[in-house]
Amino acid sequence: MDRNIVRLRERLAPLGVSLRPHLKTAKSIEVARRVMTTREGPATVSTLREARLFANAGVRDIIYALGIAPWKLAKVIDLRRQGVDLAVVLDTVEQAQAVAATSRETGMAIPALIEIDCDGHRSGVLPNDQDRLVAIGRAVTDGAELRGVLTHAGGSYAARGDEALQRCAEEERHAAVAAATILRDAGLPCPVVSVGSTPTAHRAVDLSGVTEVRAGVFVFFDLVMAGIGICQIDDIAISVLATVIGHQREKGWILVDAGWMAMSQDRGTSRQEINQGYGVVCDSSGRLFDNIILADANQEHGIIKVRPNSGATLPQLKIGDRVRILPNHACATGAQHRSYHIVRGASDLIEGEWQRFGGW
Repeated sequence: MDRNIVRLRERLAPLGVSLRPHLKTAKSIEVARRVMTTREGPATVSTLREARLFANAGVRDIIYALGIAPWKLAKVIDLRRQGVDLAVVLDTVEQAQAVAATSRETGMAIPALIEIDCDGHRSGVLPNDQDRLVAIGRAVTDGAELRGVLTHAGGSYAARGDEALQRCAEEERHAAVAAATILRDAGLPCPVVSVGSTPTAHRAVDLSGVTEVRAGVFVFFDLVMAGIGICQIDDIAISVLATVIGHQREKGWILVDAGWMAMSQDRGTSRQEINQGYGVVCDSSGRLFDNIILADANQEHGIIKVRPNSGATLPQLKIGDRVRILPNHACATGAQHRSYHIVRGASDLIEGEWQRFGGW
């Protein structure tokens, strides 16, 4: 984890942008303190509960990077009254009007960023939709604060190879900068130009016009990121420690006590060149078994098998032996657990236990 954090910081430094880490992956105060530039931030969150808990720990510079719903604005105001510079995200005039109205009613200008759709992946305003961008911007400034624009290149998760990932990064940058230019040309403020995804953060060549990068899963990495080519298996810093509880030798199965409740049901690698099942299997010190995967899962049972057509053989594991399973999606697997047990490298010595949280 420490190595992954340093890697991204060193990569972004010469590109002239700041890192605003997305804390939704770890949802942990201890991890946040290691990945943020200062104890006060900056930070990105995906739920208002995250915002509140990180704020209670002293984080003061936060973007709530999910489209705002009007009923949530009272919670935003409560946090801002506590001295938290909490900004919201929106992509419609209706949302902007609600944010502006709440700002006027409370006498507290809520900062808002307009979400830009850079690749058709999810939500946001198209970067060349001048009329909609200006209308949203003007609605925000009727009482609230227009902080800037924000985009996320979610389409980069489907890209393969450095050239394709660099294209995604440039499309992300260009979309955000183009939208910012439209707002500024209309006389509207746009101090923040925020982009971010772990794949593009690691492959961007030019970030001219961008002020900050948001990324999250880079802290732990996972098998999806390895399949994209952003990291190696050895970079994955999160695993689930499981115990062998049975064998079905005639079927070529080893049973462990980690099913989809422990690993999550995320099967993101099933759309990649190499399908990793529910995760890849290592020994208890983290050494990878050759072509051994968690091939199937029930609620609490996991089934370890040889990867089809690999020619590998099952390891000789006894009842009670421990294995480490590396996950497809660090965010989803982390969400199944209440804490992280901290070990260093191949050591099984637990140096600490860091609490994590969930909920909304």
